[in-house]
Amino acid sequence: MTGSPSINRILIVSCVSLVSSSLHALEKSSKPPFRGHETFDVLKPEHFTKFPEKNSRVREGVLWTHGKSGNKYPPSVGIPIAEKDCTLSFKYRHLGDGGMIWFFINGEDGFGSFDHLLRVKLTRAGVAVQVDGHSKDANHPKRQADRKPDKVSGAYRLPEKLPLDKVNLTENKWHQVKLVFIKNKVTISLDDNLWTKQLSRPGFVYEKQELYWMLNGGDQGIEIDDVKVVAN
Repeated sequence: MTGSPSINRILIVSCVSLVSSSLHALEKSSKPPFRGHETFDVLKPEHFTKFPEKNSRVREGVLWTHGKSGNKYPPSVGIPIAEKDCTLSFKYRHLGDGGMIWFFINGEDGFGSFDHLLRVKLTRAGVAVQVDGHSKDANHPKRQADRKPDKVSGAYRLPEKLPLDKVNLTENKWHQVKLVFIKNKVTISLDDNLWTKQLSRPGFVYEKQELYWMLNGGDQGIEIDDVKVVAN
């Protein structure tokens, strides 16, 4: 390679970034998107985008995840999808005190890359929602000051944290979470009418590409079942 050392370093960094982005895209596309009803009677971890084998297993026909991952984030499970207007739902049972579920909808950021679109946080005390929009405006007021633009799209994530809605979820019983996306709108519900929230954001029109759960359930764990992905 000819040229000055500084130019060579720039070229090397650019090539590494391009290869990393390509590998990430290849990894996503190599896993077929799921649509239908997953009951976890038979589990195939190789079909997941993320599966913590030391923390998760099928137990009595449900996916049980417990303990700590040993990393920064709690044990996480991901399932690839490819939907725009759709209904996404699952059941969960939180078996111990404390902890929480972060349920992410990840997908197209509107500028050609992959990122969070919407997050639903479920704790014993209630439900909190975070919307992650995107913009190429470096001066956007919602931009995280310490977060660099996406390497592929050049877009900045714009996190919008909504206040916690208080809901009594202290009982160790099954709850159903449902999200219905129609164009730029979503209706989120818990047990149909126990709690609901309707939101409208530009980013909701883009393709949803992954269901992702962060499961902080301690030793007793959290159970997931009846995952459904239906096109509307």
